[in-house]
Amino acid sequence: MEQQSAIAGHWAKGDVYAQVIATLEKMGKPLRGLTVEDLAPVDHFHARGFPATVDLADRLTIDAGDQVLDIGCGIGGPARYIATRFGCHVTGIDLTPTFVAAGRKLTALLELEDRVAMEEGDAQHLPYADGRFDGALAQHVTMNIPDRSRFFAEAARVLKPGAFFALTEHGLGPAGTPHYPLPWSEDGSGAYLVTPAETRSLLQQAGFEDVEVEDTGDKYLAAYKKVMALAEQDLLPPLGVHILLGANARDKTRNAARNIEEGRTHPIQVICRKRA
Repeated sequence: MEQQSAIAGHWAKGDVYAQVIATLEKMGKPLRGLTVEDLAPVDHFHARGFPATVDLADRLTIDAGDQVLDIGCGIGGPARYIATRFGCHVTGIDLTPTFVAAGRKLTALLELEDRVAMEEGDAQHLPYADGRFDGALAQHVTMNIPDRSRFFAEAARVLKPGAFFALTEHGLGPAGTPHYPLPWSEDGSGAYLVTPAETRSLLQQAGFEDVEVEDTGDKYLAAYKKVMALAEQDLLPPLGVHILLGANARDKTRNAARNIEEGRTHPIQVICRKRA
């Protein structure tokens, strides 16, 4: 519990909802009539942001009315996008109370409470019945998961047979220890990276099959370099995940790029299915 509290504390950045609303007001953006696209630059709080969510969603088969679980949902951008795009219902769960609080308010602001529900909880002890969901996703969550085996086992437990499980992560690269700070850790504490091969093996052990692992390093490196170039020219847009990353956002971005270039991290996208 102490370990999980420390991880949640790393991500907690004050009143996240107030930060987002204040930025929108400075931009002169009316709050009435906001869309998921309007919030997309900030509420997809993971590497590559909204484009990464779209890339992942493009690979998924989700029917209207399906029940989908977003594990480590952050402030809810992916959950709201997927619910809107596919006409499904998405349940989001996250360890960080401030994220869940902000996510609920943003969902209400977009009038999506009938399609998106968010709650606080531990991904290693999911509070859901066996076989409840038609699919699940976890975007850049696993780097903070100490018990990867239990995490995957819990995901498998709450999924129906044949249901999809999709995840993105920064795996551990062949060169070893990454440079910090990074978005998921200031100094390496609370970080639990494993290699892509280990991720595949652990998924199979947890009961998943048809495990497809895609190397996304080039996409992430290009995205980090683009952000760095804009930051150096003071051209970052007002609304973006940088407002949630803290004062050392530039250092985190720079190290994220450097780690990929040096083979210290290995970004991947994974799609698999629970064994029928």
